[in-house]
Amino acid sequence: MRRGVRSAAVVLALLAVLTPGAPARAAGPQPLERYFDNAAVSDDARPAAADFDGSGASLSAQGLAAAGWTPGRPLTVLGARLTWPDRRAGEPDNVRADGQEVRVTGRGDALAFLVAGTGGGTVGGPGEVTYADGGRSGFRLLAPHWRTGPLATRAVTVPRVNTPAGRSAGRARLYVVTVPLAAGREVASVRLPRATDLHVFALAVRDTGRGWTGTWAASTSGHPAVGPWTDRTLRLVVRASVGGTRVRVRFDNTFAAAPVRIGGATVAVRAAGAAARGAPARLTFGGARGAVIPAGAQAYSDPLGFAVPAGADLLVSFHLPGPVKAAPVHRLAVQRSYLSGPGDHTAERAAGAYTTVLMSWPLLTGVDVGGGPGSVVLLGDSITDGDRSTVGANRRWPDVLAGRLRAQRTVPRYGVLNHGVSGNRVVTDRYPGDGVSTDQAGVSALHRFDRDAAAQTSVRTVVVFEGVNDLLTGTDARTLTAGLRALADRARAAGLRVLGATVLPCGGRAACTPAVDAERRAVNAWLRTGGAFDAVLDFDAVVRDPADPARMRPAHDSGDHLHPGDAGLKALADSVDLRLLVP
Repeated sequence: MRRGVRSAAVVLALLAVLTPGAPARAAGPQPLERYFDNAAVSDDARPAAADFDGSGASLSAQGLAAAGWTPGRPLTVLGARLTWPDRRAGEPDNVRADGQEVRVTGRGDALAFLVAGTGGGTVGGPGEVTYADGGRSGFRLLAPHWRTGPLATRAVTVPRVNTPAGRSAGRARLYVVTVPLAAGREVASVRLPRATDLHVFALAVRDTGRGWTGTWAASTSGHPAVGPWTDRTLRLVVRASVGGTRVRVRFDNTFAAAPVRIGGATVAVRAAGAAARGAPARLTFGGARGAVIPAGAQAYSDPLGFAVPAGADLLVSFHLPGPVKAAPVHRLAVQRSYLSGPGDHTAERAAGAYTTVLMSWPLLTGVDVGGGPGSVVLLGDSITDGDRSTVGANRRWPDVLAGRLRAQRTVPRYGVLNHGVSGNRVVTDRYPGDGVSTDQAGVSALHRFDRDAAAQTSVRTVVVFEGVNDLLTGTDARTLTAGLRALADRARAAGLRVLGATVLPCGGRAACTPAVDAERRAVNAWLRTGGAFDAVLDFDAVVRDPADPARMRPAHDSGDHLHPGDAGLKALADSVDLRLLVP
């Protein structure tokens, strides 16, 4: 009798493993899709076919398709390659997390989960990673609510929700959330949290930088109206902080509602203006000439053998067949780039087709070179972005720091990634993170940290140099220091070294009242003594006027009493002890 019961149990366990959509608890780690037990997506014509949240509401399949999120579609988000479930509308396409052990392999810096919560507010709990060597590490996975979570951190927005009664007002969100892994260890499986209403659609090991060093990067600061551009080629000028013999580039469709098509792209070393030193080299994407980037996703070009000289200007040219009416943009480039007349001019060495000057960097967010020691991310506001520095001269303090690193042999010659955003704040969004907006000061440093710091190629150290915009708009020292501490804690959790920089004086500016300066001095005192960061760069001490410490030295002031000029920016970079950058 016992033998019969045991045999029946074995048969049931095998059926659970072999039946799509059925839980498979008894046979060890299984692929995520074997656990799918919930249908989140319905066709607009059959809204009752799915019930994501337990009350009959679901995501619109047509809304997802309009964003480029179609069944089986690979999606690279935050540097992780995920796949939207290959299921028809109404079929189980996600798992409600309840301690399932999922088979997932790879080496990398983080696990990436495509998730959403359907309970009240943020949901989640502790999970566990098992490594191939038998070791284990814990993590905590939290998922924002699919209807009310922050727009600033969502991977994609679905413009409508289906209910049994028809379409519902309001938008839905899906999120990619990352948790750190033990460095260098092979992952064997992941145990999901036991968390009511936490839904997991996909997960993968993220490897953002093995074999690569970031040489240039820029943050997406907003999603403004452009052009519209139809059948135009953009030729963007960027400065390589380090060199290499291989190259790849990254395009981001951050904050977008619809896919964007890159028809073709090239890279070249710049001669002058929009002219290339030699014939531009053709880039490919998964072997194809171009790429279609879903809303909220990224596209990395294939590795290309190409000599990138350290400290050289590169031309990254890409054709937009169009129409493109709005695009992710880094507004303040402090560099002239170029827009062509009609046609694909990516392969042209000459500058003749490029008749319009651009002062921003649309879509392009990164350039990497093969090998190298890794990168340093400088997370900041307009002072890091280079506002008031000489246009086209590469005199931002990150550029000067990169030159110092190239000229020495005491520490590794790291790539320097400038993630300054003009007008940015630590704790408050300027751009809401969704829709077309005229404000291009970005989402807060807290909301962009995962994308602009932790997910950057081969990042080793992060320098946080922000806060003056918060203070000038009424944020008090206690709130600001709490935000800075959160950034430091998140960097350490990601295995990164993290440095803080003191806030510069702004006396002489109308909004920089004595009360604001008192809050600034309180923040700086906390930075110098609080121990939140691994080290502190005392930039305030570098540029303040000894005769009036609430102001910058006249020689360092650009004239607006907020931004250092070229001399002040050089003084900031020259003051950095390069040894502090080493993890």
